[in-house]
Amino acid sequence: MTIGKKLGAAALGVAMAGVALPAHAEFQGKSAGDVMVRARALWVAPDESASTTIGGDVDVSNDFVPEIDFTYFVTDNIALELIAATTQHDVSHTPTGINLGEVSLLPPTLTLQYHFMPKERFSPYIGAGLNYTFFYDEDPAAGSAVTSIDYENSVGYALQAGVDYAVADNWYVNFDVKKIFLSTDVSMNGGAITADVDLDPWLVGAGVGYRF
Repeated sequence: MTIGKKLGAAALGVAMAGVALPAHAEFQGKSAGDVMVRARALWVAPDESASTTIGGDVDVSNDFVPEIDFTYFVTDNIALELIAATTQHDVSHTPTGINLGEVSLLPPTLTLQYHFMPKERFSPYIGAGLNYTFFYDEDPAAGSAVTSIDYENSVGYALQAGVDYAVADNWYVNFDVKKIFLSTDVSMNGGAITADVDLDPWLVGAGVGYRF
């Protein structure tokens, strides 16, 4: 085989290898039409205050729960996020220390987000939206002077800030903080005692997400 033929064969081999082994795809980032699903560990800390017909205030315990959220990208920068989690809290009256029992909350929250630098691995975002909280499993404490308690479901506003960091093309780690402005009317002992309670919780979450 002549030198020319050898060089031609080598060039053909390189070209075929290039077809068989395409270049490594570059990072694409967030795009319109993408769906991101995240799982977070969520710390819920009420920033509570209340006015009651017997005076005083209320104390509501924190909770630490799993949470899942779904985000749809309307454009590269604008997205809608829906979160779902349920929490349980112990409630007491201050300064008397009267145990008001337990209550569970289901607070689905929808936010409209703006994602900065969606094509970068480090992509912060801010958001604002609405929350609707369902109160359920109201359970007065055994032996307490409060024999029945009812919380009214409520609508609140939500503010949000967070960041996604891509550890692979589709996998992200996430840190997120929300502030929900939430109030509820509480009725105890069939309405003999009432309270207007501002819960206003902080929701601090960290977890992982996958972008489809």
